[in-house]
Amino acid sequence: MEKMDLSALLFILTCFHVHSARSAIGTSEINCETGTDNNVGSVLEDYEGDVEIITNIGPDDRLVLEGYSNPIGVTFLGLVYSNGDSTATVRTVKPLDADQLKESGGSLYYSVTCSNTGLKNTRAVNIRDVNDNPPIFQSKTYSVTVSEATAVGSDVLRVKAEDADVSPQNSNIIYSILPPAPDEFEVKDDGNIRLKQALNYDSAQQYIFTVQAKDKDKEEFRDTTTVTITVDDFDNLNPYFEHSLYKASIEENQVGQFSDITPEAIKAHDGDTGINEPVLYSITAAFPNEYQSNFDIDQNSGVISVTTALDREEVDQITVHIQATQQNDASKTANAVVSVTIEDVNNNPPKFDQDEYTVSIPENSPPDQFVLQTRVTDPDLGGFSKGHFIMVSDTFVINSQGVISLRSDTTLDRETVDNYILQVVAVDQPVNGLSSTAQVIITVLDVNDNNPQFLPLPEPIEIQEGAYTPSSPGEVCKISATDADIGDNGRVTISTSSHSEIFRFREDGTLLAIEELDRETQDVYDVIIVAMDHAIPQRNNITTVRVSITDVNDNTPVFSSDTYRKSILVKDVKVGDVLLTLSATDKDAGSNAVISYSFSEDSSMVALDAETGVITLTSDLSEVTEDTLLTLTAIATDHGTPPESDEAEVLIYFQIAPFTESVIFESSSYKFTLKENEPEASIVGKVKALTGSPVVTVSYNLKSHKHVFSVDGEGTIKALRPLDKEKEEWYILTVEAIDSRTPANTAETTVSVQVENMNEVPVFDAEIYKAEIFSISPYKFPIVKVQASDPDVGESSELQYSLLESTTLLDVEASTGQVYVLDVSKFGDNLFTFQVKATDKHGLFTTTTVQIEVKQSVHRDSVSVISLNRPVYIVEKMIPEMEESMGKVLGWTVKILIVRAEDGNEMRTILRESTDKTYVSFIAMDSSGAVIQATEVKEKLNNENKVLTSELEKVFGPGLEIKVEDSSGDSEESSQDATIALGVLLAVISVTSLSTIIYLVK
Repeated sequence: MEKMDLSALLFILTCFHVHSARSAIGTSEINCETGTDNNVGSVLEDYEGDVEIITNIGPDDRLVLEGYSNPIGVTFLGLVYSNGDSTATVRTVKPLDADQLKESGGSLYYSVTCSNTGLKNTRAVNIRDVNDNPPIFQSKTYSVTVSEATAVGSDVLRVKAEDADVSPQNSNIIYSILPPAPDEFEVKDDGNIRLKQALNYDSAQQYIFTVQAKDKDKEEFRDTTTVTITVDDFDNLNPYFEHSLYKASIEENQVGQFSDITPEAIKAHDGDTGINEPVLYSITAAFPNEYQSNFDIDQNSGVISVTTALDREEVDQITVHIQATQQNDASKTANAVVSVTIEDVNNNPPKFDQDEYTVSIPENSPPDQFVLQTRVTDPDLGGFSKGHFIMVSDTFVINSQGVISLRSDTTLDRETVDNYILQVVAVDQPVNGLSSTAQVIITVLDVNDNNPQFLPLPEPIEIQEGAYTPSSPGEVCKISATDADIGDNGRVTISTSSHSEIFRFREDGTLLAIEELDRETQDVYDVIIVAMDHAIPQRNNITTVRVSITDVNDNTPVFSSDTYRKSILVKDVKVGDVLLTLSATDKDAGSNAVISYSFSEDSSMVALDAETGVITLTSDLSEVTEDTLLTLTAIATDHGTPPESDEAEVLIYFQIAPFTESVIFESSSYKFTLKENEPEASIVGKVKALTGSPVVTVSYNLKSHKHVFSVDGEGTIKALRPLDKEKEEWYILTVEAIDSRTPANTAETTVSVQVENMNEVPVFDAEIYKAEIFSISPYKFPIVKVQASDPDVGESSELQYSLLESTTLLDVEASTGQVYVLDVSKFGDNLFTFQVKATDKHGLFTTTTVQIEVKQSVHRDSVSVISLNRPVYIVEKMIPEMEESMGKVLGWTVKILIVRAEDGNEMRTILRESTDKTYVSFIAMDSSGAVIQATEVKEKLNNENKVLTSELEKVFGPGLEIKVEDSSGDSEESSQDATIALGVLLAVISVTSLSTIIYLVK
């Protein structure tokens, strides 16, 4: 019992909510002994609140709320009650809804049951309906198929809507078709759709419209549905194809269905689409007709197949005619055409025009350099147009046209890789293509891009001093050099760049000494050597080798003086005093330079130390009673093998009494003469100073012009270099004499040296002269002018020029050095070399080299002529200026061939005759050296007349006028002269007249 009470309490608490302000619908007493049946009352739907208040509950009664008649009613209610309460309340748990109680006629039934007795107290509440529900169609869409033969007035479809409201007045529905409404249909009050007008399948196969259901009393309560009425066709039309023309394709050598059909698959339909009677397909013809048997068509699907493979090379296009027949009526047919394309099959690989390509490319080729063009053919349709190349290389790349080139980020180095063997694959299709391969052999040509490199040099590099000659050289060492290039680019020759007069290389790289080597003069030579390849232009490497000269005992010791003198007062010295110190040197080295001293004969008065050269007194001089001169010979001997020695005189003057000390020249001034160009160390003259004592020596010192002269211990004056009178004729020297006393006495004298004139060899301005002439150059045509000068003062103008060897080809003007042509036709080679000499009035001469390049002959149509109002000799002097000015105007290189006077005398260089008009024949050449036709030169001269006049006036002065004519001169003689001048080379060319003449008239 307690358990039931607790459950009831929980139920009541669950259902508890705030009471509405409304009063209960009804009140009744419960009777658990007999039960009761009551009608609580009536209320509008949507009511919420107390429905019934129950009283007269006994203390032992136990109440529960149960369904009755219609179980749904109790779902709207809850019982507020606890065991022991004397009253209970039935209360709504949700708004009351008459529509949900439609089955019970809008009445809500429930029972308050006494669980202690089992008796029911039934109750009924009348829920009054409110119009709160719109009509709702049973389906949102309705559809039906109607034959176009259906009779007018027939119902074809019924739509139905329902209103959830309980009362009939609240569920009254009105049906209508919303615009646009079809004329053929209408809707009746019961929702039936009736046919108003006859249907025509050909006009309309389907009708789609909207039907509305509306609450009669409430406009806003409405619903719609979509009605689809399909018109069924009547069988009265022929079948038809979707398209009259189809395009299909199939690969050659293939059987089966077409690979592609456009615009879509072949399909025919019954014209009466509503009936859509099946059709049967057939092939009626093919063009060319012999190929009809190659095709078959499925009669049901219309799929065409190739039964016998086709060859595109025989036929590439076939037209197939097909027919569709209605299955139930053979008289109903349709026709179409299928255009069949026979597609090419890629069954031929591409083919290179060569199986192997070979090409050479310089190693200094720039990035992107073209290497070679491969060519590929393919007999299949389209050839190689869709093909591509494959080549694996870090150095080269191939493009889509088969051009192989150097990569843009790559350079070649033959010394690293000298050739490349590449495989080039040509693939004819991007996918599943056929391919072929060619081999490409690229040889990298050497470029002289490496300097020669010296191999490690020997150490040390030594040679013994000696008298070597070119015919009997001394071997120093072998030096080797390499060059990474090949051929002449890698062939290396080693030569000396310094001390070349002393050292040279043999072909095998052995360094030779070819001149005398004297270690005492120079013990080390830093020889610059050059390793040079044989390329054009050449590359080189330069280094320095140090050649040490080892000693040979080829020098004798040399005393510092030929004579050692000492004056001594006997009373001032004692035994053991140092009187003199001898000193000798040896230019050799090592033991060859170690010196020992000795006297040739022993002396009782003095002793000589063998190592130091010190002479000491060994006598007390008691026997010396008067002035006495002791004369000894000292010997200095080296330790070489064999030993060498030197001697010096030793004079010791023992004096009893003191003497006066002084030095004086024999003459207060001296005058000497020396011819110019005398060799180095030539003697100028000798001075002498006196001391008054046999043991006092004199040394001489030059106090001026030390860079030109020297003076030795004997007073001999020498010239240090050859002298030139033209530069300086007189030298005034001051010579000082210094005696050996301590302190020393000095004296001075003046020496005048006059340089006498001596004839010198002339000197050319250049060692070699180069010139160019044309093979039509006439007699006495000037080639080049050589110039020399005479170092002798004022004698340059007296030089005479001549050829070293006489020739009939050319000559030189003796007084001016002008070289001119005698007979150019006999020059032979394109380059001719000869010697010109310049001779002074004393017969001394010098020579220079002249190189003449003979240019190819030019046709007369390429020769133009200028005539100007200036004397011939003036024009001849201005030839270089004329060529430069005319070239500036014409934009070409101008070469003057002939200068002649109006009367026909050519090259009046010697005659110097004057005339009013001078003709100048010339040709013009472009930058490549090609000769321009005279007609083109004439045209340009006419166009540039004013500019040319201005430029030539800068050369010849104002007052010039220019005119171009088509003949070689005004007189018959002029024409003859021109013909003679050009006729020198008739064996080579044929020139009869000049094609263009330009003359200037004052």
